[in-house]
Amino acid sequence: MVRIITDSTCDLSKSRQVELGVEVAPLSVHFGAETFRDGVDLTNGDFYARLRRAESLPTTSQVNPEDFAARFRACREAGDEVVGIFISSLLSGTCQSACIARGVVEDTHIFVVDSGTVTFGLGLLVERAAFLRDQGLSAGEIASEVERLSGRLRFYAVVETLKYLKMGGRISAATAVVGGMLGITPILNIRDGVVEAAGKSRGRKGAYQWMEERIKKEPVDTALPVAFGHSDAPAVMAECEEYFRARIPGMTVYESDIGAVVGTHAGPGCAGIAYFVKE
Repeated sequence: MVRIITDSTCDLSKSRQVELGVEVAPLSVHFGAETFRDGVDLTNGDFYARLRRAESLPTTSQVNPEDFAARFRACREAGDEVVGIFISSLLSGTCQSACIARGVVEDTHIFVVDSGTVTFGLGLLVERAAFLRDQGLSAGEIASEVERLSGRLRFYAVVETLKYLKMGGRISAATAVVGGMLGITPILNIRDGVVEAAGKSRGRKGAYQWMEERIKKEPVDTALPVAFGHSDAPAVMAECEEYFRARIPGMTVYESDIGAVVGTHAGPGCAGIAYFVKE
């Protein structure tokens, strides 16, 4: 049997994790001296309520190698192969922790994939890995296919402000200036494993139009699922999803609620789309 392990930044709901049969290792969020495991000790609603009240940005920390080593050993002792698919190594040390743990366990049946992405983009790759597992592929075959698919993954999101990304050091102060311009909606994407401010527009509708033009150049492969996600902004996600459903027929859609680790940096009010480019 092939076991699929990911981390909590995939932002798959608890029910979806169970449906897919995947194991999720939680990162941690720290509000001062208080530490919470992402998706375990703190609901998304509680997290965003705390974030809005916080005088300083919470911090986040990666999954440690010991955690992964224990998980890998348990899988191998049960006779299972392992495919681990994790947040971009340029955004967190979690994938490096998994690689260290694989070296400690010293087993060739453990495969670690750097997704090069995060949140519902990572969730899409995990969804696909579970599908391939159910089709009977080996761990090595699944890992190779997920790595190939990661190169076809595209992610675009609108945010209310770049304040949180700037505070967390994910973007430069100069880049964040655009977020302060009156009436300007920043647009993010993930390129080469890092978050970048890809564009700006007047209002959210303008942002969707900007995203649509990008998507026309790199069309959606509707044979594979598409994901929409949000950070404490379900109405904004619904608006984004409605816009693209009208323009991209035949999509199979998954929805995602962005959790505490990614929400720390994106802040509330973010929504967007992730998809695979047509070959």
